[in-house]
Amino acid sequence: MDVLARLMDGVRARGAVFGQAVLDPPWSLRFAVDAPLALVAMLRHRAWLVPGDDHAPVSLGTGDVAVVRGEFTVADDPSTPPRHVVTTSGYCAEGVRPLAARTCGDRPDATALLLGGAYGGGVSARLLRALPQVLVVGGDDRQRPLLDLATGEVTSDVPGQQVVLDRLLDLLLGATLRSWFDRPGARAPAWYRPTGDPVVDRALRLMHDDPAHPWTVAGLASRTGTSRAAFTRRFTAHVGEPPMRYLTGWRIALAADLLRESDATVAAVARQVGYANAFSLSVAFKRINGIPPTQGRPHPTSS
Repeated sequence: MDVLARLMDGVRARGAVFGQAVLDPPWSLRFAVDAPLALVAMLRHRAWLVPGDDHAPVSLGTGDVAVVRGEFTVADDPSTPPRHVVTTSGYCAEGVRPLAARTCGDRPDATALLLGGAYGGGVSARLLRALPQVLVVGGDDRQRPLLDLATGEVTSDVPGQQVVLDRLLDLLLGATLRSWFDRPGARAPAWYRPTGDPVVDRALRLMHDDPAHPWTVAGLASRTGTSRAAFTRRFTAHVGEPPMRYLTGWRIALAADLLRESDATVAAVARQVGYANAFSLSVAFKRINGIPPTQGRPHPTSS
């Protein structure tokens, strides 16, 4: 199974805040959007991305694409205080002049040009946990055509445009994450690429392909041709956690995605991911996520 493809298949931008800004220094945009992920591309000049929670500023050069979790600020200099705020109500912040459809700023040929988009939801919890608060990918052939398409769409105003922009945001995110995971020295999660250990890779494929199977350490060791002790040792060394803990995390992440994306009952989702009933899933779900499964979906449904 291509796990990244499965996780990205569940990513669906809907009515995303998507637009561009053209600004002269000093400038600073605060992205105060209630979104699990946002994407910023510097199309012209340089900038600094300042994450929340006292993280160090990150430099962005022309062509760089950043993926960010949580609120953040993009500015000409880290010391420039936020002058405008972008919210879920629209990309054009108060005080920033509209220049074209979804384009705001000082003047069309201003020094800095940045493209941004933010998700309103629909991002896999497992994917979010695999990402740092900020990741940056340099100019890449895979992103350039998509950035050109997005820029063309952002500056026009035609029927059905929001749907096209939403899909472009999905494609940009997928291409950026793939480039980031594939970079030299990347600490990609175990589900993204082979670990280099055939025993561990086979065990991961078994769990990913059939999470509902009643897997045990003994069963996985037998299927991979190793002893329980050797299997546990190798799996933990390569993945960073014991096999059953990994399986539990994987099942709960799948359950969260299924609850968000469908109207299936908690009991039905429990069976799909390997739990005997709704109660068993609810106990594990709350232990890991801190909330019951019914709070992880956009609307209530009976279990």
